[in-house]
Amino acid sequence: MSASFVIAPLAQAQIPVAGSSQAFPVRRIWCVGRNYLEHIRELGNDERQPPFFFAKHADMVAPDGAAVPYPPLTKDLHHEVELVVALKSGGANIDPARALDHVYGYGVGVDLTRRDLQMASRKKEQPWEIGKSFDQSAPCSALRPASEIGHPGKARIWLKVNGQVRQDGDLEQMIWNTAEIISKLSQQVSVGAGDIIMTGTPAGVAQISKGDKIECGIDGIATMKCSIA
Repeated sequence: MSASFVIAPLAQAQIPVAGSSQAFPVRRIWCVGRNYLEHIRELGNDERQPPFFFAKHADMVAPDGAAVPYPPLTKDLHHEVELVVALKSGGANIDPARALDHVYGYGVGVDLTRRDLQMASRKKEQPWEIGKSFDQSAPCSALRPASEIGHPGKARIWLKVNGQVRQDGDLEQMIWNTAEIISKLSQQVSVGAGDIIMTGTPAGVAQISKGDKIECGIDGIATMKCSIA
């Protein structure tokens, strides 16, 4: 006998699949911090420390073309363009040699960040959620299945604001590659179908304001647009 709910269940968070009427159901959103050396340096962090993980909630994903409301409590909103990895399966303590077997596909996304709140939390040695987790803080493109595009390890990743290039790097600059990220994350928590991993950002992060128009992409994978409402 199935249980009834005391309130109506919320709609399933999802990301479209490119060229398809189907969608990818989002279970969790994991983000990798400090995974590009030049970005570590531009924020003044210790480049000897390894990348680490933090989370956003599934319903914080925003679609391509979204008008994202400028979030409350901040005066320093930043963009961070990232490779998005979508998992079709998972487990714990995954061998890096088999990690890519769990990937459904790839996209491009933006980890929107309340930088002033993040930095204040860092100084107090508090969690980053207030700086990273807020409504529509994870705009994401449609996904491209790995069965179509393979597993990219080298590709230009870029972001423009109002037509001006702000970030311009390459996936090969990641300290940890996709397989290593999946393996490391699975040592911390069991990953599973529906999990999204945002894999870190290259140098060039900067402030964005109300009315700004963002365009970003990873060559051969996807492009995406959004605006700050």
